Amino acid sequence: MSGDLLKRIQTGMSGFSKGQRLIAEYISEHYDKAAYMTAARLGAVVKVSESTVVRFALELGYDGYPGLQRALQEMIRTKLTSVQRIEVANTRMTDDEVLDKVLLSDMDKIKRTIEAVDRAHFDRAVDGIVSARNIYIVGVRSCAPLASFMHFYLNVIFENVRLIDSAGPSEMFEQLIHIGQGDVMIAISFPRYSQRIVSGVDFARAKGARVIALTDSENSPIAERANDVLIAKSDMASFVDSLVAPLSIINAMIAAIGRKKQDYVENAFSKLEDVWEEYGVYAKEHEDDSDE
Repeated sequence: MSGDLLKRIQTGMSGFSKGQRLIAEYISEHYDKAAYMTAARLGAVVKVSESTVVRFALELGYDGYPGLQRALQEMIRTKLTSVQRIEVANTRMTDDEVLDKVLLSDMDKIKRTIEAVDRAHFDRAVDGIVSARNIYIVGVRSCAPLASFMHFYLNVIFENVRLIDSAGPSEMFEQLIHIGQGDVMIAISFPRYSQRIVSGVDFARAKGARVIALTDSENSPIAERANDVLIAKSDMASFVDSLVAPLSIINAMIAAIGRKKQDYVENAFSKLEDVWEEYGVYAKEHEDDSDE
């Protein structure tokens, strides 16, 4: 509902009460600020009552002010430039509040992700990965570490996992040239959405591959193109998008896949432990060599 929020506000302007028009005008001009105001704060700024703000949200079709606020927050994450995001973040917290605000915000994102993620899509995604001919994982810019993390563990479980190094558009398509029927692409994208990911998903679908999208909203451009969509909330607490919730979804997927491939996973890690021991991959615990 967030995609056409400003348009709906403008369309309904003539039918709003005087107080609601004041709210509508403020949101239209300052949606970046309004997105993080409480109903009481927004009412005080435009000089109307808190109840008028709540009725305005209901008039727009939301179940209350929190619904309108979430729509505004989702909208600004795709519309604001990096500089504007910094300005918004600076108005939300003081220097003394940064640690608490960010950690509490991350906790809220995981809670909301539990409520938002579709269990049927999750189960289908896991089954699709387990049975795939080849698994392609792609995430660019700030999402690249998520793709790399997922690749690290799936590469231990499967022999057919490919991490797409998308330094440029042509390189992505060159690495996807053999994707096709029976293959799975796991596409990871969060605002501001990368056009390279969208193009890669379109390419994979055109070749007949199944696409699993890990993203923040059903309105995400890759969600609209995917076979299965896993929603992870990543609203910004600062100018940096939080990737805590998507990482938790990836952890859950790896755990679920591990359970389905339990014998293979145990055998693979048993071999890896021998390799790690032989080549000193991990530091040994400190041993006291002093005489008794």
